[in-house]
Amino acid sequence: MALQDRFGRRARDLRISLTQACTLRCRYCMPAEGLPLLPREELLTVAEVARLVDVAVDDLGIEEVRLTGGEPLVRRDLEQIVATIRTRHPDVPIALTTNAIGLARRAHELRAAGLTRLNISLDTIDAELFAQVTRRDRLADVVAGIDAALSAGFSIKVNAVALRSTLERASELLDWCLARGLELRFIENMPLDAEETWSASDLVTAADVLDELSRHHRLAPIGRVDAGAPAERWLVDDGPATVGVIASMTRSFCRSCDRTRITAEGRVRPCLFSDDEIDLRTAMRSGATDSDIAALWKTVTWRKSAGHAALGVLTHPRRTMGAIGG
Repeated sequence: MALQDRFGRRARDLRISLTQACTLRCRYCMPAEGLPLLPREELLTVAEVARLVDVAVDDLGIEEVRLTGGEPLVRRDLEQIVATIRTRHPDVPIALTTNAIGLARRAHELRAAGLTRLNISLDTIDAELFAQVTRRDRLADVVAGIDAALSAGFSIKVNAVALRSTLERASELLDWCLARGLELRFIENMPLDAEETWSASDLVTAADVLDELSRHHRLAPIGRVDAGAPAERWLVDDGPATVGVIASMTRSFCRSCDRTRITAEGRVRPCLFSDDEIDLRTAMRSGATDSDIAALWKTVTWRKSAGHAALGVLTHPRRTMGAIGG
């Protein structure tokens, strides 16, 4: 049976977080000291992740799985998680959202385990700006991870949060990605930061990004891959390369949202901006059947809101992006 809300939207894309720990401290996501480390016993185990994916795919019609964090590469058992899901679901795409730190030594093993594609976070290729945004001087490690992933044969999307400090270098990042055959997508910054410094007045919008890119490239709109895809795409210099913009704040795509999220502690969260959650980890550990888990999942999904509020009245959720999972 489909995982559907009261507005008729069907969830097809599962984002499941493996940790809220991270190797970077991006200002739009993490506090300088990082989020509190969750005790090991509060994290989902390999078997629990696999079981939730089983329920999602077999009972609820989920068609794609993405492993997120925090930074999922901090999990030493990541390859085991991927391989277990792949063995049980040979045809389901499995993606990983990562900052690529540590990927250089694990890309080939993850590919062999059955990982399908990568979404890599990279806001700038200027080392000084990178250190300012992430509070870590790790750009070289990110580039090494991307190079290793390309060598392993991965399809890669690069996600860049649009920031006032990096906007003038946007075309530089685009050129860098085009030269490597990477699909770049700029994302409007959302109020999901731990320090709650986000301000609508300082928001770099999709229009701002497109204006900046148009100073250096010819852009032609080609729309979305499908209705549920978050990124609007533009041909760059007559193609075939494209660049995408995810206008989460100014061109909301809530009406076509097809995502469902599970936090690292096993709580279903139907919407980034809603604090309505249901605890599946405790249910599993208390003897719940797969049918019980599916019923709980459907209950919280049915309550999903129509969409997040307008910019002027948007409230900051209790969880940050790092604690939710991308």
